[in-house]
Amino acid sequence: MAKFHTMQFIRNQRKPLPPVKPANLTGKTVIITGANTGLGFEAAKHFAGMYPGRLILACRSKERGEAAVAKLAQETGYRRAELRLLDLDSYASTTRFVADLEREEARIDIVVANAAVHPSSYKTSAHGWESTLQVNHISTALLCILLVPLLNKTAQTFSVFPRIVIISSEMHFFATVEDKVRARPRLLETLSSQEYCTQKHMAQDRYNLSKLLNVFFARAMQAHLGLSSPIVAFTQMAEFFVARSTEMGSRTLVWASLEGGPEMKGTFSSSCQVAEESDFVLSKEGQEVEGRLWEETIVVLDKVSPQIRPIVIEYLSAGRV
Repeated sequence: MAKFHTMQFIRNQRKPLPPVKPANLTGKTVIITGANTGLGFEAAKHFAGMYPGRLILACRSKERGEAAVAKLAQETGYRRAELRLLDLDSYASTTRFVADLEREEARIDIVVANAAVHPSSYKTSAHGWESTLQVNHISTALLCILLVPLLNKTAQTFSVFPRIVIISSEMHFFATVEDKVRARPRLLETLSSQEYCTQKHMAQDRYNLSKLLNVFFARAMQAHLGLSSPIVAFTQMAEFFVARSTEMGSRTLVWASLEGGPEMKGTFSSSCQVAEESDFVLSKEGQEVEGRLWEETIVVLDKVSPQIRPIVIEYLSAGRV
């Protein structure tokens, strides 16, 4: 298992990643959030070349999403891509996105949770949370949990192992949750507060922290799904700066979506291989944060959707094994 080091990362950036290995996606459904640009769109192009039954581009903007669908058809010849509007800054948009899939009794095989924001100044969502925390963690968690019943139904109906790939970043290695924050009774409220967010380097520090929370959430989600669950949830480290093109970086998203099977549960991957999370994630303090983050997130989401608590009870009560 590879361990991250800054210099090793820089050296790795100069090495080409292996080409995408084609897979048979006939009849399968792939959902990519934040799919109209960057890594998400490049990943969509790779998936389109495998002709899935459905390829859903989940985008915030109708105009940019329609342009992405048209561009995808032009560049790949795949003309079955669907645009679905999804604004993770809005609980209503997130729950509506899932409700539409539920009404269709949709098959869902792969969810690439790629959408994220990186604001340079302190802003709050309509729900009162700092926007980076809202989009990159809270609403992403809402989306992933609400999709669990459909993923489980897909697993049972088609004897497959659906997976949720939550896109983190190498930047999570530079983030921690400080002692003074852990000493506060409510982690999420503290991390969202203007007092905390404006202390230093708000733009980069917030993004780094949100990517750390992605790792914690994916680990906790898989632990609560348990080893017997057919659903595979894990994090993939985004690879897109220094010496790699966006297309090459997107190969890691596709690799994470297709490679291996149940053995990928709860893992962290980078550069098309399973890797090890940051020292903080694996530390005693990190384990404490992971547990508290999960519990606080469920409390928040339980107030958003009446479906959350029943889903947790039925599918997410295994605890860490």
